[in-house]
Amino acid sequence: MSKDSRRPRKSAGKPSVRKERDIDGGLPTREQILEFVRRAPAKVGKREIARAFGVKGGDRIALKQLLAEMADEGLLTDSKKAIRQPGHLPPVAVLEVCARDGDGDLVAEPVVWDDEEGPRPRVLILPTHRADTEDTANIGIGDRVLARIEALAEADVEGYRFEAEPIRKLPRDQRRLLGIFRAHPKGGGSIEPIDRKALRSWSIQKSDQGDASDGDLVRFDLAKRGRFAVPQARILEVLGNPDDQRQISLIAIHAHGLPDGFPESVLLESESLPAPKLQGREDLRDIPLLTIDPADARDHDDAVYAEPDTSPGNEGGFVVLVAIADVAHYVRPGSRLDREARVRGNSVYFPDRVVPMLPERISNDLCSLREGEDRPCLVARMVFDKRGEKRSQKFFRAMMRSAAKLSYQEAQAAFDGDPGEKAAPLMEPALLPLWTAYQALAAARDRRGPLDLDLPEKKIKLDKEGRVERVVVPERLAAHRLIEEFMIQANVAAAEALEARKSPVVYRAHAAPSKEKLKSLREFLETLDLKLPADASLKPADFNRVLERAKDLPVPELVNEVVLRSQAQAEYAIENYGHFGLHLSRYAHFTSPIRRYADLLVHRSLVRALQLGEGGLADEETPRLAETAKMISEAERRAMAAERETIDRLIASHLADRVGASFNGRIAGVTRSGLFVKLDDTGADGFVPVSSLISDFYNHIEEAHALLGARSNAAYRLGMNVEVRLVEAIPSAGALRFEMLTPPEKGALGPVKGGKRLNVRRIRPQHGRRR
Repeated sequence: MSKDSRRPRKSAGKPSVRKERDIDGGLPTREQILEFVRRAPAKVGKREIARAFGVKGGDRIALKQLLAEMADEGLLTDSKKAIRQPGHLPPVAVLEVCARDGDGDLVAEPVVWDDEEGPRPRVLILPTHRADTEDTANIGIGDRVLARIEALAEADVEGYRFEAEPIRKLPRDQRRLLGIFRAHPKGGGSIEPIDRKALRSWSIQKSDQGDASDGDLVRFDLAKRGRFAVPQARILEVLGNPDDQRQISLIAIHAHGLPDGFPESVLLESESLPAPKLQGREDLRDIPLLTIDPADARDHDDAVYAEPDTSPGNEGGFVVLVAIADVAHYVRPGSRLDREARVRGNSVYFPDRVVPMLPERISNDLCSLREGEDRPCLVARMVFDKRGEKRSQKFFRAMMRSAAKLSYQEAQAAFDGDPGEKAAPLMEPALLPLWTAYQALAAARDRRGPLDLDLPEKKIKLDKEGRVERVVVPERLAAHRLIEEFMIQANVAAAEALEARKSPVVYRAHAAPSKEKLKSLREFLETLDLKLPADASLKPADFNRVLERAKDLPVPELVNEVVLRSQAQAEYAIENYGHFGLHLSRYAHFTSPIRRYADLLVHRSLVRALQLGEGGLADEETPRLAETAKMISEAERRAMAAERETIDRLIASHLADRVGASFNGRIAGVTRSGLFVKLDDTGADGFVPVSSLISDFYNHIEEAHALLGARSNAAYRLGMNVEVRLVEAIPSAGALRFEMLTPPEKGALGPVKGGKRLNVRRIRPQHGRRR
């Protein structure tokens, strides 16, 4: 049933508000006043009503009496600030998106509402493509929008009394007011913060507690009950209990407005998708394509194969097949699945759950390249010479059957000559040719000189209760690099194929570092006697030479981190400005359409450009590709922030019962306000306030990334190994506060000049504290 058919519209004709008085000085009718109040774009008081209807002199007393009667009859709400019709919204209002209904449509509530009129009404956000309105796909839960409101003649079958068309999304200056409710024994309680940048608690009276229980994640607002009163929190909605659900990621999901569950209509559509046919596809089911993934991977969207090239003129060369799940066959433009995937932008991976871009029916079943099962795929066939240089490429649709699902560890053991039971039969037909091809590709990569950062990534292992069991650093294997290089080559081939046919491309673009960041990086490197060449000729290989020289220093990992911070952030764009980090002139994402919408768009563009059948890029998609690229770039940044914050909360929860314990770590950041310290064993980040460094007054030496004692000339500098004591842990916010136990290093910076003096308050030493 269409939205138009299921929702009763208001009667046609928009009554105009007129300055209307009877000749003998009569007042406006009740109906005229109600229509004026209903249509007024701003707050309305007695003065505005009198002015609108030309009521003057003694008639003002009669008007005041009429308005009082209408208020007594419940027709109007008469407060000190404004007169309104009870339960109604103005034609234009600010709404906060709070949910999505069963059809996947956004639902909002008015930001301004008088609770004496009852619960806040739910407003349906309608999709629109008007030129003066904003695409609703760019609006998510937690966003505030300025919208046109239309009242329905009667509530529709789903209970909506209002519909809204967004005019624009308002800046998200602050996050939604979310927190963890902590109950008091006598009722009421307090709200713990979830934002480490705003570590303030709010009291809750028993009457404002609602249905919240201890430990619940809640949405709340702040209200003053008097001109000079302290704001009081009031719980608006209970969002779940992260502790009971053993899913602390629930906090980040709601804080960032991540779409979690799928609307029922999307799930229903995923259950009735067309089965793929072999007709129009190449049959690769006898080719031993392999999926090589992490041991705990549930979805497998890429498979690889290599063989020697028998073509004349390419002696020692080889053919590589990269087969990617054909998501475009199932997720068609404009479908409910497509709209949902565009809103999500990408899958989000937390230690305790995954928020997928597509329903499990697709991601873990229909499009997962399972071992021994027939699956549709889009294949990049690439021919390389013996030096690893690509000679040709071709894309086609096919039907494949994975010969084996191998973990990276299983593949590496095979490459090292010790194959397991599953890998042994595949050595000659599949694994050895893959390894030979990789050797040539790796040599070509080294000649290309992409940025080669060495930053081991820590991974959290959870126990059955959802608590941190241990933090590990997975070994970086050659098998990882093999798959990574094959995927990069397929991504480059996709961008080249689309450019050659002048077809739309959503590039994965990465700009060179900005001059400002390079200036700061050079100043830091100079303190270590390391240098970068001039900006104009800077290439990734120049950074690699610095990183190589840093291996002989006491702080090689620090140099890697600072170089990483100097880099721009990669993004999706329809303009190509290359990929600096990979040192490539063109690059697109093609290899992960199950979890990235950008890859699905590239698949569709290839299908259309190469006339590979149904599911190609639709005409209406092309004009909005720039907007889509911006939207999915924002979704990626949102996902990264949510993942990082969840890890911080898990680690803070893990360390909460170790307050008072000492830890070894390294200074990972230096600011005017204090030091950020990263612990060695868990990788947790915590803060040492400068006010707690009580042995001296400290100057912030920005170019040296250090705090320098004004009297002692001793410094705390970036990368310095230190010992700290845990003073406070706030798991809900992922915040840790440390006390510094290691004294500053004397003469660490030499004769530094020109440091900017900090206005730091001298703190009297406390009994028992180390200085």
